[in-house]
Amino acid sequence: MTKQTTQQETAILAGGCFWCMVKPFDQWEGVHSVTSGYTGGHTVNPTYEEVCSGETGHTEAVKIVFNPSKISYEQLLDIYWTISDPTDADGQFINRGSSYRPGIFYLNDEQKAKAEASKRALDQSGRYDEPVVTEITAAGPFYDAEEYHQDFYQKDPEHYQAYRIRSGRDQV
Repeated sequence: MTKQTTQQETAILAGGCFWCMVKPFDQWEGVHSVTSGYTGGHTVNPTYEEVCSGETGHTEAVKIVFNPSKISYEQLLDIYWTISDPTDADGQFINRGSSYRPGIFYLNDEQKAKAEASKRALDQSGRYDEPVVTEITAAGPFYDAEEYHQDFYQKDPEHYQAYRIRSGRDQV
């Protein structure tokens, strides 16, 4: 459900399975909606099966619509770095392959600069032994995933929690 707002911006972030990317953002004041979908590929309006095949070039991502006076783009990036593995370009946790690669898809020059600065700061922080390899790329079309993927953590909480535990995501 989308909450009403007068001021909003959009962020697009990929960090593995989109099921696990929704809830961490959905809980914050100022976040109006988090939509699971696909971006970064060459197929128009791909299906889940097509994206999982690795043939479309897309990655699973979330589109976050937020009020920047309540939560900033930088704060969203801070959350993002804690829920993804920025040192693994070949997938995230148990999910392997290009459709699960991490990425920040910027919508304007300001987002690009903030994402690059945030990535640089994380890389220099010493938090990781390996370099931060998350790609920062201009956003292209974002295609909403099928309805059954939207808000999955709310629709099927037991399945979501079991999947999340098996994924290895919470051991980070």
